[in-house]
Amino acid sequence: MSENDKEIKVVVWDLDNTIWDGILVEEDKIALKPGIKEVIRVLDARGILQSIASKNNNEDAMEKLKELGLDDYFIYPEIHWNAKSTSLAAIQKNINVGMDTILFVDDQPFEREEVQSVHPDITCIDALEYKTLPHLPRLNPRFITEDSVRRRKMYQDDIKRKQEEDTFQGPPEKFLASLNMKFIISECREEDLKRAEELTVRTNQLNATGRTYDYDELNEFRVSDKYKLLVCELIDRYGSYGKIGLALVEIMEDSWHLRLLLMSCRVMARGVGSVVMSYIMQECKKAGKKLLADFKHTKRNRQMYITYKLGNFKEISSDPEGNVLFEHDLTNIQPYPPYIDLVLP
Repeated sequence: MSENDKEIKVVVWDLDNTIWDGILVEEDKIALKPGIKEVIRVLDARGILQSIASKNNNEDAMEKLKELGLDDYFIYPEIHWNAKSTSLAAIQKNINVGMDTILFVDDQPFEREEVQSVHPDITCIDALEYKTLPHLPRLNPRFITEDSVRRRKMYQDDIKRKQEEDTFQGPPEKFLASLNMKFIISECREEDLKRAEELTVRTNQLNATGRTYDYDELNEFRVSDKYKLLVCELIDRYGSYGKIGLALVEIMEDSWHLRLLLMSCRVMARGVGSVVMSYIMQECKKAGKKLLADFKHTKRNRQMYITYKLGNFKEISSDPEGNVLFEHDLTNIQPYPPYIDLVLP
């Protein structure tokens, strides 16, 4: 196992002699590995996404998975005769997670080595170890939240959205309007804290500072008069995306200081990235104060830097460690997208 201590977000399975005993194209009778279904169910219940990277005939393999009652557990399966590294790249791109949060399970040393040579950040393990997966620390998130339990369903809903979008005739804004989106901004409640911690731990690409906060730290902010801790949820006609955003504002004498802003990458294509930012700007302007915002350059969060710049924030200081302080004069605040129904506290 890798020394990397990041939580695993996606487990990618081979099929032959990994999920089942035998080789599908050579044998008529295929049986699941003992206890494999329970392992898959346990990981799914923890909010860990799962996919397939298998060299097989796609239709035959999917039919067998359906027959075995497992087909619904895997999103974006890659079943074909191309290199496994190609399959892992496609899965990573579709799910949009870091390579270092993917674990690949395969019985063949050659396949594991081929993946590792192309994607060194992926953790690869021998299929013989499949029963140990539920016990690995990186596959045991600190909290199992409502969003964790529903994570696969939310991704499956998103696949349906993308399929409809691909066939939609008309401008993107018209498609977005057809989704009947509601963006809900609310003060963080005690029951939101587990998900709030999870968001800071799991969100890397769209976390303005890269900071993580634990349950107790977030609760101190929640109950303090000196801070506003906001959570965001997005709902459309397919269902809820879950709690997908978090903002922490320090209320100072002459300013509001945005200490944390993060958004799940799953919703950026919906054009909602600037909504909570615009809300904070408007509330700050009503309070008659100036708005400051922290940013720290990381390997993955350049998109958040661009979001601040497009939002008319001005960089007023920076240091060699990549820490940036932004300021907004609140004269030019981006309007909310017309295709979103905003629900405010």
